[in-house]
Amino acid sequence: MKFTLELIAALLPALVLGLYIWKRDPHPEPGGQIIKALLWGVAICMPVAFAEFYIQRMVNVVVDPTTLWGSTVKAFVVAAWPEETAKLLALWLFVYKNPYFDEHFDGIVYAVSVSLGFAAIENVFYVIGSQDWLSVAIMRALLSVPGHYAFGILMGYYFSRFFFVERSLKNGALMLLMPFLAHGAYDAIALSGSVNPVAGSVSFVVLVYFCIKLQRQAQARVRELAGL
Repeated sequence: MKFTLELIAALLPALVLGLYIWKRDPHPEPGGQIIKALLWGVAICMPVAFAEFYIQRMVNVVVDPTTLWGSTVKAFVVAAWPEETAKLLALWLFVYKNPYFDEHFDGIVYAVSVSLGFAAIENVFYVIGSQDWLSVAIMRALLSVPGHYAFGILMGYYFSRFFFVERSLKNGALMLLMPFLAHGAYDAIALSGSVNPVAGSVSFVVLVYFCIKLQRQAQARVRELAGL
């Protein structure tokens, strides 16, 4: 029973957010396509985990991860870079020659689906087996999973701009740069509290504020593309 509750708590946030963005689509994509996009996000989890393990080993040679600078490097280089790069690659492979990818909002729908597929499995590893699994599940449902959701929106927004508006170097760079910067900043703020426990409460307040601003920016892009 406990395992079932943990599994539901780990997966439910991603499912709710995925359903929400799907329903925001003016012309909803077929459910089968959404599931396939989610599975692409699931599929990249293990390769990303291996990449992060080896990148972490290399980074540890250069910086001390227990310092503020080291944790910031870890946030951007070890976590944000491989994760967002893998998500973008998965998104690109999924929509390549996909006849359903034919509208501006589709970029957001499919990018969010890939991102939430990844977030769901990541959440399972964090929640299941944790001593205080309910608290972990609640905190990640309020911050981490919505974070991946917002990163996906930023990626999908510029992905659609690249394909449907202007295939410029700027839009091509922003589809990776924007989610990378948002993800790196999120992790850097989150990790700063563990590096310096004295500033832990301050970093938590900053993290909550950052997440609120991030969600507002993401929703503004959703409204923009939903109105096209």
